[in-house]
Amino acid sequence: MDPLLTGDLTAGDVGIVLLKVVVVFVFLLVAVMLMIWFERKLISDMQNRIGPDLAGPWGLFQTFADGVKFFFKEDLKPLRADLGVFRLAPYLSIIPAFLAFCIVPIGGNFSGDENGVVSIFGHDTFLQVADPPVGILLFLALSSIAVYGVMLAGWSSGSKYPLLGSVRATAQMVSYEAALGLSVATVVLLTGSLSTNAIVDAQAVTTSLGPFEVPSWNLWTAGVVPFVIFVLAGTAELNRPPFDLVEAEQEIVGGFHTEYSSIRFALFFLAEFMNVITMSAIIVTLFLGGPAGPTLFGPDLMWGPIWFFAKVFCFLFMFVWFRATLPRFRYDQLMDLGWKLLIPLALGWLILLAVIRIARDESWNQFAVAGGIVVIGAVAVGLLQRAINTARQEREAAAGVEVFD
Repeated sequence: MDPLLTGDLTAGDVGIVLLKVVVVFVFLLVAVMLMIWFERKLISDMQNRIGPDLAGPWGLFQTFADGVKFFFKEDLKPLRADLGVFRLAPYLSIIPAFLAFCIVPIGGNFSGDENGVVSIFGHDTFLQVADPPVGILLFLALSSIAVYGVMLAGWSSGSKYPLLGSVRATAQMVSYEAALGLSVATVVLLTGSLSTNAIVDAQAVTTSLGPFEVPSWNLWTAGVVPFVIFVLAGTAELNRPPFDLVEAEQEIVGGFHTEYSSIRFALFFLAEFMNVITMSAIIVTLFLGGPAGPTLFGPDLMWGPIWFFAKVFCFLFMFVWFRATLPRFRYDQLMDLGWKLLIPLALGWLILLAVIRIARDESWNQFAVAGGIVVIGAVAVGLLQRAINTARQEREAAAGVEVFD
Protein backbone atom coordinates (compact mmCIF):
# COMPACT_ATOMS: atom_id res chain seq x y z
CA MET A 1 0.00 0.00 0.00
CA ASP A 2 1.08 3.57 -0.65
CA PRO A 3 3.01 4.76 2.46
CA LEU A 4 1.25 8.11 2.09
CA LEU A 5 -2.03 6.47 3.15
CA THR A 6 -0.68 4.60 6.18
CA GLY A 7 -1.37 6.20 9.52
CA ASP A 8 -3.41 9.36 10.05
CA LEU A 9 -4.26 11.44 7.00
CA THR A 10 -3.21 15.09 7.03
CA ALA A 11 -4.08 18.00 4.78
CA GLY A 12 -0.69 17.58 3.09
CA ASP A 13 -1.46 13.93 2.28
CA VAL A 14 -4.79 14.88 0.72
CA GLY A 15 -3.10 17.68 -1.24
CA ILE A 16 -0.51 15.29 -2.69
CA VAL A 17 -3.24 12.81 -3.72
CA LEU A 18 -5.18 15.59 -5.46
CA LEU A 19 -1.97 16.79 -7.12
CA LYS A 20 -1.30 13.30 -8.50
CA VAL A 21 -4.88 13.04 -9.81
CA VAL A 22 -4.64 16.39 -11.62
CA VAL A 23 -1.20 15.60 -13.06
CA VAL A 24 -2.34 12.19 -14.39
CA PHE A 25 -5.56 13.65 -15.83
CA VAL A 26 -3.73 16.46 -17.64
CA PHE A 27 -1.03 14.05 -18.79
CA LEU A 28 -3.60 11.67 -20.29
CA LEU A 29 -5.40 14.47 -22.14
CA VAL A 30 -2.15 15.77 -23.62
CA ALA A 31 -0.95 12.23 -24.35
CA VAL A 32 -4.19 11.46 -26.23
CA MET A 33 -3.75 14.57 -28.38
CA LEU A 34 -0.17 13.60 -29.20
CA MET A 35 -1.14 9.95 -29.77
CA ILE A 36 -3.77 10.92 -32.37
CA TRP A 37 -1.23 13.12 -34.15
CA PHE A 38 1.41 10.38 -33.93
CA GLU A 39 -0.93 7.78 -35.40
CA ARG A 40 -1.94 10.03 -38.30
CA LYS A 41 1.67 10.97 -39.05
CA LEU A 42 3.07 7.46 -38.76
CA ILE A 43 0.36 5.88 -40.94
CA SER A 44 0.78 8.63 -43.52
CA ASP A 45 4.53 7.95 -43.62
CA MET A 46 3.91 4.22 -44.04
CA GLN A 47 1.46 4.95 -46.88
CA ASN A 48 3.65 7.59 -48.57
CA ARG A 49 1.33 10.47 -47.65
CA ILE A 50 1.94 13.79 -45.92
CA GLY A 51 -0.58 13.59 -43.10
CA PRO A 52 -1.55 16.61 -40.95
CA ASP A 53 0.83 19.52 -41.56
CA LEU A 54 -1.19 22.76 -41.55
CA ALA A 55 -2.39 23.26 -37.97
CA GLY A 56 0.75 24.25 -36.07
CA PRO A 57 4.31 23.01 -36.61
CA TRP A 58 4.25 19.53 -38.23
CA GLY A 59 0.46 19.51 -37.74
CA LEU A 60 0.76 19.18 -33.95
CA PHE A 61 -2.36 21.28 -33.32
CA GLN A 62 -4.57 19.27 -35.67
CA THR A 63 -6.10 17.26 -32.81
CA PHE A 64 -6.79 20.46 -30.87
CA ALA A 65 -8.49 21.93 -33.94
CA ASP A 66 -10.62 18.80 -34.30
CA GLY A 67 -11.63 19.05 -30.64
CA VAL A 68 -12.72 22.67 -31.05
CA LYS A 69 -14.72 21.68 -34.14
CA PHE A 70 -16.51 18.93 -32.20
CA PHE A 71 -17.54 21.40 -29.49
CA PHE A 72 -19.37 23.59 -31.99
CA LYS A 73 -21.03 20.86 -34.03
CA GLU A 74 -24.72 20.10 -33.56
CA ASP A 75 -25.47 17.46 -30.94
CA LEU A 76 -27.86 15.14 -32.78
CA LYS A 77 -30.39 13.08 -30.83
CA PRO A 78 -32.01 10.15 -32.70
CA LEU A 79 -35.79 10.16 -32.60
CA ARG A 80 -36.07 6.59 -31.26
CA ALA A 81 -33.12 6.79 -28.88
CA ASP A 82 -33.30 6.22 -25.14
CA LEU A 83 -31.88 9.66 -24.36
CA GLY A 84 -30.84 8.97 -20.77
CA VAL A 85 -28.73 5.97 -21.66
CA PHE A 86 -27.66 7.60 -24.94
CA ARG A 87 -26.11 10.50 -23.00
CA LEU A 88 -24.58 8.26 -20.31
CA ALA A 89 -22.81 5.78 -22.61
CA PRO A 90 -19.79 7.96 -23.62
CA TYR A 91 -18.90 8.53 -19.97
CA LEU A 92 -19.03 4.79 -19.26
CA SER A 93 -16.30 4.43 -21.90
CA ILE A 94 -13.95 7.22 -20.89
CA ILE A 95 -14.07 7.00 -17.07
CA PRO A 96 -12.76 3.39 -16.82
CA ALA A 97 -9.86 4.32 -19.15
CA PHE A 98 -8.75 7.08 -16.78
CA LEU A 99 -9.29 5.04 -13.61
CA ALA A 100 -7.31 2.08 -14.98
CA PHE A 101 -4.27 4.30 -15.56
CA CYS A 102 -4.39 5.45 -11.93
CA ILE A 103 -2.99 2.10 -10.70
CA VAL A 104 0.04 2.25 -13.02
CA PRO A 105 3.41 3.18 -11.42
CA ILE A 106 5.14 5.63 -13.78
CA GLY A 107 8.31 6.11 -11.75
CA GLY A 108 9.98 5.54 -8.44
CA ASN A 109 13.16 4.18 -6.91
CA PHE A 110 13.10 0.38 -7.17
CA SER A 111 16.75 -0.16 -6.32
CA GLY A 112 17.64 -1.93 -3.07
CA ASP A 113 14.79 -1.96 -0.56
CA GLU A 114 13.16 1.29 -1.66
CA ASN A 115 10.17 -0.52 -3.28
CA GLY A 116 9.43 2.46 -5.51
CA VAL A 117 9.08 4.96 -2.67
CA VAL A 118 9.89 8.61 -3.43
CA SER A 119 9.62 11.77 -1.33
CA ILE A 120 7.31 14.61 -2.44
CA PHE A 121 7.31 17.72 -0.24
CA GLY A 122 8.62 15.61 2.62
CA HIS A 123 5.96 12.88 2.24
CA ASP A 124 6.87 9.32 1.23
CA THR A 125 4.66 8.03 -1.57
CA PHE A 126 4.54 6.08 -4.83
CA LEU A 127 4.60 7.72 -8.26
CA GLN A 128 1.10 6.48 -9.04
CA VAL A 129 -2.31 7.77 -8.06
CA ALA A 130 -3.27 4.64 -6.12
CA ASP A 131 -1.83 1.23 -5.29
CA PRO A 132 -4.75 -0.88 -4.05
CA PRO A 133 -3.83 -4.38 -2.82
CA VAL A 134 -6.00 -5.80 -5.62
CA GLY A 135 -4.82 -3.42 -8.33
CA ILE A 136 -4.78 -5.94 -11.19
CA LEU A 137 -8.28 -7.15 -10.30
CA LEU A 138 -9.39 -3.52 -10.44
CA PHE A 139 -7.92 -3.25 -13.94
CA LEU A 140 -9.81 -6.37 -15.08
CA ALA A 141 -13.03 -5.03 -13.56
CA LEU A 142 -12.65 -1.65 -15.26
CA SER A 143 -11.86 -3.24 -18.62
CA SER A 144 -15.10 -5.22 -18.28
CA ILE A 145 -17.10 -2.12 -17.34
CA ALA A 146 -15.79 -0.20 -20.36
CA VAL A 147 -17.66 -2.48 -22.75
CA TYR A 148 -20.94 -1.34 -21.19
CA GLY A 149 -20.38 2.09 -22.73
CA VAL A 150 -20.11 0.54 -26.19
CA MET A 151 -23.00 -1.87 -25.61
CA LEU A 152 -25.37 0.75 -24.22
CA ALA A 153 -24.41 3.26 -26.92
CA GLY A 154 -25.48 0.83 -29.62
CA TRP A 155 -28.60 -0.35 -27.81
CA SER A 156 -29.85 3.14 -26.89
CA SER A 157 -29.40 4.61 -30.38
CA GLY A 158 -32.58 2.97 -31.70
CA SER A 159 -30.88 1.93 -34.92
CA LYS A 160 -29.89 -1.46 -36.33
CA TYR A 161 -26.27 -0.72 -37.24
CA PRO A 162 -25.27 0.57 -33.78
CA LEU A 163 -27.09 -2.40 -32.25
CA LEU A 164 -25.06 -4.83 -34.37
CA GLY A 165 -21.89 -3.07 -33.25
CA SER A 166 -22.86 -3.35 -29.59
CA VAL A 167 -23.70 -7.07 -29.93
CA ARG A 168 -20.32 -7.65 -31.55
CA ALA A 169 -18.63 -5.74 -28.72
CA THR A 170 -20.28 -7.95 -26.10
CA ALA A 171 -19.27 -11.20 -27.81
CA GLN A 172 -15.74 -9.93 -28.43
CA MET A 173 -15.29 -8.87 -24.80
CA VAL A 174 -16.47 -12.24 -23.48
CA SER A 175 -14.18 -14.07 -25.91
CA TYR A 176 -11.00 -12.18 -25.05
CA GLU A 177 -11.53 -11.19 -21.42
CA ALA A 178 -11.00 -14.82 -20.37
CA ALA A 179 -7.67 -15.08 -22.20
CA LEU A 180 -6.62 -11.69 -20.82
CA GLY A 181 -7.42 -12.76 -17.25
CA LEU A 182 -5.59 -16.07 -17.58
CA SER A 183 -2.44 -14.36 -18.84
CA VAL A 184 -2.65 -11.94 -15.90
CA ALA A 185 -3.01 -14.95 -13.58
CA THR A 186 0.41 -16.22 -14.71
CA VAL A 187 1.96 -12.91 -13.65
CA VAL A 188 0.21 -13.08 -10.28
CA LEU A 189 1.44 -16.67 -9.88
CA LEU A 190 5.06 -15.64 -10.49
CA THR A 191 5.08 -12.44 -8.43
CA GLY A 192 2.72 -13.53 -5.65
CA SER A 193 0.90 -10.20 -5.53
CA LEU A 194 -2.04 -8.35 -7.09
CA SER A 195 -0.46 -4.95 -6.39
CA THR A 196 1.01 -3.24 -9.46
CA ASN A 197 3.78 -1.69 -7.39
CA ALA A 198 4.73 -5.11 -5.97
CA ILE A 199 4.68 -6.62 -9.48
CA VAL A 200 7.13 -3.98 -10.72
CA ASP A 201 9.29 -4.41 -7.61
CA ALA A 202 9.48 -8.18 -8.20
CA GLN A 203 10.83 -7.51 -11.71
CA ALA A 204 13.41 -4.97 -10.56
CA VAL A 205 15.89 -7.64 -9.49
CA THR A 206 18.31 -9.22 -11.96
CA THR A 207 18.57 -12.87 -12.94
CA SER A 208 21.24 -14.90 -14.71
CA LEU A 209 20.66 -15.74 -18.37
CA GLY A 210 23.74 -17.70 -19.32
CA PRO A 211 26.75 -15.43 -18.86
CA PHE A 212 24.56 -12.30 -18.72
CA GLU A 213 22.68 -10.56 -15.90
CA VAL A 214 19.25 -9.42 -17.15
CA PRO A 215 16.21 -7.90 -15.45
CA SER A 216 13.82 -10.48 -14.05
CA TRP A 217 10.99 -9.39 -16.35
CA ASN A 218 7.86 -11.51 -16.51
CA LEU A 219 8.26 -11.38 -20.28
CA TRP A 220 10.75 -14.27 -20.13
CA THR A 221 10.25 -15.66 -16.64
CA ALA A 222 6.67 -16.53 -17.71
CA GLY A 223 7.93 -17.98 -21.00
CA VAL A 224 6.84 -15.23 -23.48
CA VAL A 225 3.52 -17.01 -24.24
CA PRO A 226 1.41 -15.09 -21.64
CA PHE A 227 2.90 -11.84 -22.97
CA VAL A 228 1.85 -12.67 -26.56
CA ILE A 229 -1.62 -13.72 -25.38
CA PHE A 230 -2.04 -10.52 -23.37
CA VAL A 231 -1.02 -8.35 -26.33
CA LEU A 232 -3.44 -10.11 -28.69
CA ALA A 233 -6.31 -10.13 -26.19
CA GLY A 234 -5.58 -6.52 -25.23
CA THR A 235 -5.72 -5.47 -28.88
CA ALA A 236 -9.11 -7.15 -29.19
CA GLU A 237 -10.29 -5.48 -25.97
CA LEU A 238 -9.32 -2.10 -27.44
CA ASN A 239 -11.30 -2.81 -30.63
CA ARG A 240 -8.17 -1.93 -32.57
CA PRO A 241 -7.27 -3.38 -35.98
CA PRO A 242 -7.23 -6.20 -36.89
CA PHE A 243 -9.99 -6.78 -34.31
CA ASP A 244 -12.09 -3.65 -34.98
CA LEU A 245 -15.27 -5.46 -36.05
CA VAL A 246 -17.23 -3.40 -33.51
CA GLU A 247 -17.01 -0.38 -35.83
CA ALA A 248 -16.34 -2.01 -39.22
CA GLU A 249 -17.30 0.83 -41.57
CA GLN A 250 -17.65 -1.43 -44.65
CA GLU A 251 -20.28 -3.53 -42.86
CA ILE A 252 -22.12 -1.49 -40.21
CA VAL A 253 -21.34 2.18 -41.10
CA GLY A 254 -19.65 3.35 -37.88
CA GLY A 255 -20.85 0.64 -35.55
CA PHE A 256 -21.94 1.58 -32.06
CA HIS A 257 -21.25 5.32 -32.49
CA THR A 258 -23.04 5.76 -35.84
CA GLU A 259 -25.72 8.01 -34.33
CA TYR A 260 -23.33 10.09 -32.22
CA SER A 261 -22.04 13.54 -33.15
CA SER A 262 -20.42 16.58 -31.57
CA ILE A 263 -18.78 16.24 -28.16
CA ARG A 264 -20.37 12.85 -27.42
CA PHE A 265 -18.63 11.32 -30.43
CA ALA A 266 -15.43 13.08 -29.34
CA LEU A 267 -15.68 11.35 -25.95
CA PHE A 268 -15.72 7.93 -27.64
CA PHE A 269 -12.78 9.01 -29.78
CA LEU A 270 -10.95 10.19 -26.66
CA ALA A 271 -11.73 6.96 -24.79
CA GLU A 272 -10.38 4.79 -27.61
CA PHE A 273 -6.98 6.46 -27.67
CA MET A 274 -6.83 6.78 -23.89
CA ASN A 275 -7.43 3.04 -23.67
CA VAL A 276 -4.53 2.43 -26.06
CA ILE A 277 -2.21 4.41 -23.78
CA THR A 278 -3.55 2.69 -20.66
CA MET A 279 -3.24 -0.81 -22.16
CA SER A 280 0.34 -0.08 -23.25
CA ALA A 281 1.16 1.07 -19.71
CA ILE A 282 -0.42 -2.08 -18.23
CA ILE A 283 1.60 -4.31 -20.59
CA VAL A 284 4.79 -2.54 -19.56
CA THR A 285 3.88 -2.88 -15.87
CA LEU A 286 3.04 -6.58 -16.01
CA PHE A 287 5.74 -7.89 -18.35
CA LEU A 288 8.53 -5.33 -18.86
CA GLY A 289 9.30 -4.14 -15.35
CA GLY A 290 7.36 -0.86 -15.51
CA PRO A 291 9.60 2.09 -14.63
CA ALA A 292 12.35 -0.12 -13.17
CA GLY A 293 15.63 0.21 -15.01
CA PRO A 294 19.30 1.11 -14.64
CA THR A 295 20.48 4.59 -13.70
CA LEU A 296 22.90 5.70 -16.40
CA PHE A 297 23.80 9.09 -14.95
CA GLY A 298 22.32 11.79 -12.75
CA PRO A 299 19.69 11.27 -10.04
CA ASP A 300 17.84 7.95 -9.76
CA LEU A 301 14.42 9.61 -9.67
CA MET A 302 14.45 10.87 -13.26
CA TRP A 303 15.23 7.50 -14.86
CA GLY A 304 12.04 5.73 -13.76
CA PRO A 305 9.71 7.88 -15.92
CA ILE A 306 12.25 7.85 -18.78
CA TRP A 307 12.35 4.03 -18.92
CA PHE A 308 8.59 3.80 -18.44
CA PHE A 309 7.66 6.16 -21.28
CA ALA A 310 10.30 4.67 -23.58
CA LYS A 311 8.75 1.21 -23.12
CA VAL A 312 5.21 2.56 -23.50
CA PHE A 313 6.18 4.34 -26.71
CA CYS A 314 7.32 1.03 -28.22
CA PHE A 315 3.84 -0.45 -27.71
CA LEU A 316 2.09 2.67 -29.00
CA PHE A 317 4.17 2.30 -32.15
CA MET A 318 3.19 -1.38 -32.30
CA PHE A 319 -0.54 -0.62 -32.12
CA VAL A 320 -0.24 1.96 -34.92
CA TRP A 321 1.83 -0.51 -36.95
CA PHE A 322 -0.94 -3.11 -36.54
CA ARG A 323 -3.49 -0.61 -37.84
CA ALA A 324 -1.42 0.34 -40.86
CA THR A 325 -0.51 -3.17 -42.00
CA LEU A 326 -2.97 -5.86 -40.86
CA PRO A 327 -6.31 -6.57 -42.59
CA ARG A 328 -9.42 -6.94 -40.49
CA PHE A 329 -10.34 -10.44 -39.32
CA ARG A 330 -13.61 -12.03 -40.33
CA TYR A 331 -16.00 -12.46 -37.43
CA ASP A 332 -15.65 -16.25 -37.41
CA GLN A 333 -11.85 -15.89 -37.38
CA LEU A 334 -12.13 -13.51 -34.43
CA MET A 335 -14.20 -16.01 -32.45
CA ASP A 336 -12.01 -18.97 -33.41
CA LEU A 337 -8.82 -17.20 -32.33
CA GLY A 338 -10.28 -16.38 -28.93
CA TRP A 339 -12.06 -19.62 -28.04
CA LYS A 340 -10.07 -22.27 -29.89
CA LEU A 341 -6.53 -20.93 -29.46
CA LEU A 342 -5.95 -18.16 -26.92
CA ILE A 343 -8.13 -19.43 -24.06
CA PRO A 344 -6.92 -23.08 -24.19
CA LEU A 345 -3.31 -21.94 -24.62
CA ALA A 346 -3.53 -19.44 -21.74
CA LEU A 347 -5.16 -22.01 -19.44
CA GLY A 348 -2.66 -24.71 -20.36
CA TRP A 349 0.31 -22.39 -19.85
CA LEU A 350 -0.99 -21.30 -16.45
CA ILE A 351 -1.31 -24.95 -15.36
CA LEU A 352 2.15 -25.68 -16.76
CA LEU A 353 3.78 -22.88 -14.76
CA ALA A 354 1.90 -23.94 -11.62
CA VAL A 355 3.11 -27.54 -12.00
CA ILE A 356 6.70 -26.41 -12.59
CA ARG A 357 6.56 -24.16 -9.53
CA ILE A 358 5.16 -26.93 -7.31
CA ALA A 359 7.67 -29.45 -8.66
CA ARG A 360 10.55 -27.11 -7.86
CA ASP A 361 9.27 -26.38 -4.35
CA GLU A 362 8.60 -30.05 -3.60
CA SER A 363 11.86 -31.27 -5.24
CA TRP A 364 10.08 -33.64 -7.62
CA ASN A 365 12.01 -35.57 -10.27
CA GLN A 366 12.50 -33.11 -13.13
CA PHE A 367 12.57 -35.75 -15.90
CA ALA A 368 9.34 -37.36 -14.66
CA VAL A 369 7.65 -33.96 -14.47
CA ALA A 370 8.85 -33.01 -17.98
CA GLY A 371 7.66 -36.33 -19.41
CA GLY A 372 4.28 -36.02 -17.75
CA ILE A 373 3.87 -32.47 -19.07
CA VAL A 374 4.67 -33.55 -22.63
CA VAL A 375 2.24 -36.50 -22.52
CA ILE A 376 -0.63 -34.55 -20.94
CA GLY A 377 -0.04 -31.62 -23.29
CA ALA A 378 -0.12 -33.87 -26.35
CA VAL A 379 -3.33 -35.54 -25.18
CA ALA A 380 -4.97 -32.18 -24.47
CA VAL A 381 -4.02 -30.78 -27.89
CA GLY A 382 -5.28 -33.94 -29.60
CA LEU A 383 -8.63 -33.85 -27.78
CA LEU A 384 -9.08 -30.15 -28.51
CA GLN A 385 -8.29 -30.62 -32.19
CA ARG A 386 -10.66 -33.57 -32.43
CA ALA A 387 -13.45 -31.56 -30.82
CA ILE A 388 -12.86 -28.68 -33.24
CA ASN A 389 -12.85 -30.98 -36.27
CA THR A 390 -15.98 -32.81 -35.12
CA ALA A 391 -17.85 -29.55 -34.60
CA ARG A 392 -16.76 -28.29 -38.03
CA GLN A 393 -17.91 -31.49 -39.75
CA GLU A 394 -21.27 -31.35 -37.99
CA ARG A 395 -21.79 -27.73 -39.08
CA GLU A 396 -20.87 -28.54 -42.68
CA ALA A 397 -23.11 -31.62 -42.69
CA ALA A 398 -26.04 -29.60 -41.33
CA ALA A 399 -25.45 -26.97 -44.01
CA GLY A 400 -25.43 -29.64 -46.74
CA VAL A 401 -21.74 -29.23 -47.57
CA GLU A 402 -19.87 -32.35 -48.61
CA VAL A 403 -17.10 -33.13 -46.11
CA PHE A 404 -13.70 -34.32 -47.31
CA ASP A 405 -11.20 -35.73 -44.83
